[in-house]
Amino acid sequence: MLRITPTLFALAVALVLLTAADSSAGKYNPTLSIGDASPTWTKLPGTDGKEHSFADLQDKKVIVLFFTCNSCEYAIDYEDRIIATASKYSGEDSQVAFVGVNVNLIAADNLDAMKAKAEQKKFPFVYLFDKSQQIAKDFGGSTTPEFFVFDQDRKLVYMGSLDDNTDAKKAKVNFVEEAITATLAGKAPATTETVPIGCLIRYDRRRNRGQ
Repeated sequence: MLRITPTLFALAVALVLLTAADSSAGKYNPTLSIGDASPTWTKLPGTDGKEHSFADLQDKKVIVLFFTCNSCEYAIDYEDRIIATASKYSGEDSQVAFVGVNVNLIAADNLDAMKAKAEQKKFPFVYLFDKSQQIAKDFGGSTTPEFFVFDQDRKLVYMGSLDDNTDAKKAKVNFVEEAITATLAGKAPATTETVPIGCLIRYDRRRNRGQ
C-alpha cells in the first residue's frame, strides 16, 4: 500500500488541478469546491444487508460522507477516531448522518470483508460499497480516509482530513467535528478545506480507459 506524505500529496494534487478542466474545483480536490451541491448516489449495498441512497438522508441537517477501506494503513489507524466522532451523532434522532464508502476492488476490500470489519469494529455508521467507483469520481475522492461535510441545503462546507495530525496522540483539531458544530449553528466552519492524507484510492485504470 502506497503511503504518502502531506507534501508529496499536495504536489500531486497540484499537478492534477493544473490539468483539470474544471477551474472551479477546490484547492486540493479536482472536482468539487466549497459551496458545491452534493453528488448523489442510489442503491449502494451496505454492510447491513440493505441498499442505501442519498434520498434516505433527506431529514438530516448535516451529512458527513467519507471514503475509507479495510486495507489502507491510514484508514485502519483512523478507525477508532472515526468511530469516536461518529458515535457522538449516532442516536436515532441525530441531525447528522455519517456515511462511509469503499470503492476499492481488491479482495481485502470486497463487501464480505467490509461486513466482517463492520461487525468487528461495531461501526456506528453505514458502510457502503460501490463496485462502479462512480461515487468516488463524482466527489473527486483521492485518498482513504477523506471527508466531505454537507449542510441542510446539501452544499459542501468542508472537505479533507478528519483532523490535524495522523498521529492520534498529537491531533488537536478535529476539522470534521468543528464543521458539524458550526453547520448545526448556522455558521461557516473556521476551516473549510485541508489536504486529505491517506492511501490513494485504488481506481481501476482500465475502466478509465473505457475497457
